Amino acid sequence: MELDSQAGKSRIRAALYIDGFNLYHSVNDLGEPFLKWCNFWKLGESIIPRQSEKLVRVVFCTAYYPGDHSKKIRHERLVRALKLVGVETVLGHFSHEDAKCRDCGSTWQKPTEKATDINLALSVYDDAVQDVMDTAYLLTADTDQAATAKLFAKRFPGKKLVSVSPPGRTHSQHILSHTPHKIALNREHIERALFPGLVTAEGQASVMRPHEYDPPAGYVMWDQRPKPAPKSGAKAAAPAAAMPER
Repeated sequence: MELDSQAGKSRIRAALYIDGFNLYHSVNDLGEPFLKWCNFWKLGESIIPRQSEKLVRVVFCTAYYPGDHSKKIRHERLVRALKLVGVETVLGHFSHEDAKCRDCGSTWQKPTEKATDINLALSVYDDAVQDVMDTAYLLTADTDQAATAKLFAKRFPGKKLVSVSPPGRTHSQHILSHTPHKIALNREHIERALFPGLVTAEGQASVMRPHEYDPPAGYVMWDQRPKPAPKSGAKAAAPAAAMPER
């Protein structure tokens, strides 16, 4: 037991920083709404090398979309569920900006997300300054975060930044110009990290999954599926995880 404790203390501290809108749109493009009910702490644990790293922090940067009450309720419920498993949510906001149709000339007020990218960058930088983590996993394909990667590499040469691309998205080559480390998420990573229908934590109010995020009839959660028997004479395969691309 003492050896296990010492091994745990020596593991590298990992933190995951999530561009909420970048991830949301990539998952939305998969066309399966139930995949939006995702446990980001569990997702983080699935992409780090758990023998050498320990997940110590997950930050989810997002903002509530105005004008769609039902969407906001679902979003708030996800944020509450994430809080129960230790994920910190940093909220930005929306502002309304003038937009104009190039064809007919009509104008309208377009809601535009603000501060999420800044909150993401500041979260990574501040945690590095506070020495919260040794490895930062930056989940975004937004080229604007190249500035974050550049400053991180310059100011914290003893720490590592890993570019994590959302499902169906390619890595930002501008981010990769400042770090050689990258991981590509796919649908399976999201599915493996789904919350159950009821998210609970001792001493806190439970959170029920919105019915819009219910899985298809007959769906079996990943961790409840029967494990395939190993072939005779072979060791059982370890659970699949995101592997760094070489």
